Amino acid sequence: MNPSSNPKAYLVGGGIASLSAAVYLIRDAGMKGSDITIFDESERMGGSLDAMDLSSSEGYSMRGIRMFEEKAYDCLFDLMSSIPSLAHPGQTLREEFLDFVRVNKSYSKARLLKHGQAIDGRPLQLSLRDRFAMLRLLVTRESSIEDRDIQSFFSPSFLSSNFWYEFCTVFAFEPWHSLIEFRRYFLRFIQSFPTIDTLESIESSPYNQYESLVLPVMGWLRNQGVSFVPKTRIVDIGFSEEGEKRTATLIRLERDGTAGDIALAPEDLLFVTLGSLVANSSTGSMREAPTIDPERRDASWALWERIALGRPEFGVPAVFDSQVDKSIWSSFTVTFRDPLFFELIDRFIHRDVTAYGGVNMIDSNWLMSIVLSYKPYFINQPEGVNLCWGYGLYSDKEGNFVKKRMVDCTGEEILTELVYQLGFGEHLERILATSVCIPCTMPYVTSLFLPRKGTDRPAVVPKGATNFAFLGQYVEIPDEVVFTVEHSVRSAQTAVYALRSVNKRVSPIYKGAHHPGVLLRALKTLLR
Repeated sequence: MNPSSNPKAYLVGGGIASLSAAVYLIRDAGMKGSDITIFDESERMGGSLDAMDLSSSEGYSMRGIRMFEEKAYDCLFDLMSSIPSLAHPGQTLREEFLDFVRVNKSYSKARLLKHGQAIDGRPLQLSLRDRFAMLRLLVTRESSIEDRDIQSFFSPSFLSSNFWYEFCTVFAFEPWHSLIEFRRYFLRFIQSFPTIDTLESIESSPYNQYESLVLPVMGWLRNQGVSFVPKTRIVDIGFSEEGEKRTATLIRLERDGTAGDIALAPEDLLFVTLGSLVANSSTGSMREAPTIDPERRDASWALWERIALGRPEFGVPAVFDSQVDKSIWSSFTVTFRDPLFFELIDRFIHRDVTAYGGVNMIDSNWLMSIVLSYKPYFINQPEGVNLCWGYGLYSDKEGNFVKKRMVDCTGEEILTELVYQLGFGEHLERILATSVCIPCTMPYVTSLFLPRKGTDRPAVVPKGATNFAFLGQYVEIPDEVVFTVEHSVRSAQTAVYALRSVNKRVSPIYKGAHHPGVLLRALKTLLR
């Protein structure tokens, strides 16, 4: 047992939620870093923020990328204000970010492509019926649309409108996803609605999110004495109950094939990240497609399922992890060592900016999208190397040019489909010879968008919890949107402040709909 004068904190999961919780424990709750331990099943901390340089010959790989908006991300920027930059000594991450976005503006000259040609995405193409449906949805209570999907609420024409293509490609929504989450997203980013066709309000970190966020935060935590324990699987948590109170008493783990236990004193703290967007993901190569092992069970999902048995207040993980056909899609990263591709695609982008928005191919069977990276996107990226990241929302369908499902395709096949979609087919041989495309398939990547009830996700601090909290994308935070770094950081701030009785208010959620000017501009846009 740990002495009551020296409580310990244990964090399960090495993603940004746990890293943020550790920062708040030290900065705002007065804990010593040496009393904090972070466990992760993988060898590398960072969770889904995992961009990496594979090698000089294999290129770069990113399972995903993140978009930011300072006005909407109060928790994230609060966190960043305390962490020193690695690339710019003397600056915080927030200062580094703001300096970058003042110069590097996002602007999509051609968001929507059809038959390899840009179309005018400014008219939203919403019918009068669809506009009324949007307004009706915004004043509808969440409790009345539980378990409903988007396609059950809107007409078929809505799902072929410019608005839908612009909305779903930037936020990764699909017609069978949750109407609750769709509504939350619209309200959360209503201030950006007028520029949905250009993405001008989107901000980007100076480098990929692993180097811009994860590495600096980990460096700060290491300097504070925090312990990182990789390659460790947490298989169970023991609890004791006394009346309505529940206390975590034991962590059961496996490391290097050996089982072990950590006994928790009542004053110790436990933070558990539930589920994982990138669980069981698989990365391929130019010549090999990703392969998913259905027998391999990710620790984060297995742990949530185990501790939720008989405890409804811990949520219902089966709602999110048992419908892979509705949550899977593929992403890819292309490393270009020849300037040709970027020269060709200049007609779809804005030459005066370096942080580009997305290009979305709406007649692609895969609903393929790409984002061109500014340079350098990796700190040590060579001068002659350019990068783009992309994904397909309908990766279980056969391609238009490559007659295979996207999930079954090699990097070469995905790049071939992309080149033809953009109308660059005559240059295919040269592009393939000078580029590396790394595909990745993620079975659970949009599982957090699946239709749900309000009780399917647990509270950050469940009722009766005395020394434990839940973190990450699968906890319920009223009015907040999942699939964002902000949601993970907010869960961490909420958990630490509650368990340690920190005399500070959790950063407020920006609500643009409460501002008359923002609401008026959004309503005008709806009529566009």
